[in-house]
Amino acid sequence: MSTIDHLATDTFDIDGQQFSSRLILGTGGASSLASVEQALQASGTEITTVAIRHFAAAGSGSVYELLRRNNVRPLPNTAGCFTARDAVLTAQLAREALETNWIKLEVIADEHTLLPDPIELFSAAEQLVAEDFTVFAYTNDDPALAKRLEDVGVAAIMPAGSPIGSGLGILNPHNISTIVARSNVPVILDAGVGTASDAALAMELGCSAVLLASAVTRAHNPALMAQGMREAVRAGRAAHLAGRIPRRDVALASSPAEGMMQTLVGEL
Repeated sequence: MSTIDHLATDTFDIDGQQFSSRLILGTGGASSLASVEQALQASGTEITTVAIRHFAAAGSGSVYELLRRNNVRPLPNTAGCFTARDAVLTAQLAREALETNWIKLEVIADEHTLLPDPIELFSAAEQLVAEDFTVFAYTNDDPALAKRLEDVGVAAIMPAGSPIGSGLGILNPHNISTIVARSNVPVILDAGVGTASDAALAMELGCSAVLLASAVTRAHNPALMAQGMREAVRAGRAAHLAGRIPRRDVALASSPAEGMMQTLVGEL
């Protein structure tokens, strides 16, 4: 089977469902719905996050109508929540409005860093799993916390590469690869992606998928950046599956030196 054929059948599986795209696109920061639609189409994404607090669930001109039109599954999130109580309530409202058990769980510690509050996050995850939600948990790049969230029953771990909207990329690749190595559920890099090489690195580290928003929605050309991210995710996944060469402290010639002198003498 060729590499191209292999990638075509290399699906991203979660909650018993298969997706061909490993790129999840967020809608935050978009200048218009038209810009969102162009980016979605260019990205090839099949799942898109939406803040349940920011959009109407129905009616013309809503982001949900746009997603239905493009056959993209909405993943409602609890963006803007600072306590477990608020996050659980928002998730319950999302389930009622959109008739889905899927929820991207965000419980933020403060407005400056937008990093997760580990205590409130764990409490909310525990409650939502008990209520039969399929929880995608946005978390710090802490392997211990990631494992605790998996043990409580979340469907996916979503560690931050760096703060939301920062574009700083993956500040601690070792922690991300450690989370991947210890996890039995999909690991989706979430937050901090600034450009295509960041997305490719996440996939090379073994992440199951990449979620990004600002890198596309705030780019000068969102649709073109979305296309670049689509290709980067595929390239990174291919590199991960292929297996990189080991790092070495010294050079290693790509061609063997044995027989080289004999060949040169023979030519003379």
